[in-house]
Amino acid sequence: MTTETAQQAQLTAVLLQHEVEQFYYHEAALLDAHRYEDWVLLFTEDTHYFMPLRRTVTRRQLHLEFTKPGEMAFFDEDKNYLEIRARKFATGTSWAEDPPSRTRHLITNVHIAEKSGDELQVHSNFLLYRTRLKNDVDQWVGRREDTLRFTEAGLAIAKRHIFLDQTVLQSANLSSFF
Repeated sequence: MTTETAQQAQLTAVLLQHEVEQFYYHEAALLDAHRYEDWVLLFTEDTHYFMPLRRTVTRRQLHLEFTKPGEMAFFDEDKNYLEIRARKFATGTSWAEDPPSRTRHLITNVHIAEKSGDELQVHSNFLLYRTRLKNDVDQWVGRREDTLRFTEAGLAIAKRHIFLDQTVLQSANLSSFF
């Protein structure tokens, strides 16, 4: 590879990294502004939104640490279900979000693990901070494994698997989007 070609490849990688990070920052801003119906538009029609349960296991059983799709999970949803949840928040009849939570979605360690055709495998870490009512404070920390797809409208989330670091959730509900 010539120096010029290598530099072009590096520039392309930097621009792609910037595009992905900007996409995630936009997504976080939509969630923190309670624009859930706009947030759902960032997902492809065939999306899979999954948050497995995490168990404490020995080193020999690490392959069993997380439940698998089809097993028990906090979320195992498609786009239709995400739309239903987003619309329900807008009605004011969702007791868990009325009054609405105040959230901050912090996304970090964004890593493009693979590019194949029109899709990217992207890993990132997150911290979701939520405060509700007068004194309720919740924090969820973990990592996400996304499949992002290039579409005519730009990047879209074709798959999101969310892996919490916590094994026991002490929050009163899990009404936030990740």
